[in-house]
Amino acid sequence: MMKLLDPTSERQPARRETLPRPKSLADKRVALLDISKPRGDIFLSRVEQHLRSLGIDTQRYQKPTFARVAPVDLKHQIVSECDLVIEALAD
Repeated sequence: MMKLLDPTSERQPARRETLPRPKSLADKRVALLDISKPRGDIFLSRVEQHLRSLGIDTQRYQKPTFARVAPVDLKHQIVSECDLVIEALAD
């Protein structure tokens, strides 16, 4: 059993079902979301390099600030253009 915590509020964590992971990344486009923390872009560049070496299509996105949730327009853009997301947290 995996327990996920929502970092936005530990007082009353929301209960959410995890989505099934894809069996393969073949024919998928992976969104790489930089949340604008220092060195997150460096981490995502390495992830992107690895994914591309495996022939996986990637698309980069960036939040305006790590202090707030991603804007709705950015979320809609990612959902309309990609199949799954890798989000970078760094410092």
